[in-house]
Amino acid sequence: MEERIVDGQAPLEEKYELVIGLEVHAQLSTVTKLFCADSASFGGAPNTHISPITLAYPGTLPRLNKEAMVAAVKMGLACNSSITETNWFARKHYFYPDLPKGYQTSQHINTICQGGGVRIQVNGEERTVQLHHIHLEEDAGKSIHDAHENKTAIDHNRAGVPLIEIVSEPDMFSAEEAYAYVTEVRKLVRFLGICDGNMEEGSMRCDANISIRPRGQKELGTKVEVKNLNSIRHVKKAIEIEAQRMMEMAEKGEPIIQQTRSFDADRMITFALRSKEEANDYRYFPDPDLPPFIVSAKQLESIRLSMPELPDAIQQRYIIDYQLPIYDARLISDEKEMVHYFETSIQYTQQYKAVANWLLGPIKAWMNETNQLLDQFPLTPKQFAGLVELVQSGKISFSSASSRLFPRLLEQPEMDPTELASSLQLLQDAGTDEIEQWVMEVLSKMPEKVAEYRKGKKGLIGLFMGEVKKVSRGKADPKTTTALLEQKLNQ
Repeated sequence: MEERIVDGQAPLEEKYELVIGLEVHAQLSTVTKLFCADSASFGGAPNTHISPITLAYPGTLPRLNKEAMVAAVKMGLACNSSITETNWFARKHYFYPDLPKGYQTSQHINTICQGGGVRIQVNGEERTVQLHHIHLEEDAGKSIHDAHENKTAIDHNRAGVPLIEIVSEPDMFSAEEAYAYVTEVRKLVRFLGICDGNMEEGSMRCDANISIRPRGQKELGTKVEVKNLNSIRHVKKAIEIEAQRMMEMAEKGEPIIQQTRSFDADRMITFALRSKEEANDYRYFPDPDLPPFIVSAKQLESIRLSMPELPDAIQQRYIIDYQLPIYDARLISDEKEMVHYFETSIQYTQQYKAVANWLLGPIKAWMNETNQLLDQFPLTPKQFAGLVELVQSGKISFSSASSRLFPRLLEQPEMDPTELASSLQLLQDAGTDEIEQWVMEVLSKMPEKVAEYRKGKKGLIGLFMGEVKKVSRGKADPKTTTALLEQKLNQ
């Protein structure tokens, strides 16, 4: 956050402490909705993923989707939460036009996951953000305000889609920590396979509860909630902007009102929506149409055994088993697709560090330049492993492989890397005697540079290497060339 100085005094950030709690809503990747068999998939023509149950016709009865319950338990286990054995749903009453029942079916006091935490890293320091709970609930529909002039259209496709709401304690103290927290939550739901984490499509949304207090004070200040933040970048920016607004109000002696606000990303402001409701405003009571559901010890153990390996464990395994640097291991384990590609590639080569270098170098660059995901990468892991082996065996230099062979392989992914390198005349098939002739040819043409090298300008070795590369048309092995150059230059 930018430091602001008022009337020549110390920055406001030194005077006030920012306290943040986040509520992250993750739309579960189930086939059907939380309480009926209607499709839960994203998209579709308006009001096509509906039925009498979604629309709450009289006489219809809900039935819990077991897969949604399993997904919630997986998230709780990933966060080291306590799993509640006996659970029930409540009716949460508020009258939005896109909520066909006039209430939302959610959990209130009795939630499926309680406590736990999410590990974050900010500025090289790790800590665990404490969770209050995780609960199951259904989503509302969608109001569309620009389809008709002077009218609002309602699309009920999303109504009833299962969500988990991950509620943290007020345990973050900067916008950077909030950014790191949402990043980690998204990473976890993706690795667990319970949510795609696509905030742009609304499958993950965040509400930020923000307060400030004078530094040293233990009591929390008045809370303001900024609703429906739909990107991690917006979470960070909205918190920064709202914190500045609250600090400046406190400096002027203006009271901070508990309210719900929204974030305008174009104007970079937050604005009030309504005064904040209390829990009793929702008139919670147990849903009489849904019996309690039980997470038995046997079922819990079965879910635990089905859990995939999570990023922290993957990172440690890469460091121990494959001797990858911490930096490489962390970056690869950050993305599920990257882990899958790495794991598949090393079935065909044991050059683990080289595979990591290519993934985090040329392949990551390709992803950024083309704005495509790794699952859209043209080369199969087997082809990619062949490219790595080609370089590691010394048959082609990394420079030639990355700048010339790699781009051509992307254009002709059906080609074998060795055959394509041969057709492009990139293979380093020259023997030591031939390389020695190229070295002597280069040095004989550059006597002044040779003299400068021998007087101490050792950096000229790169110049000589480049000239040998030109003369040999890339066929000279770099290691052999370097050794021969140093031998001749130091005579």
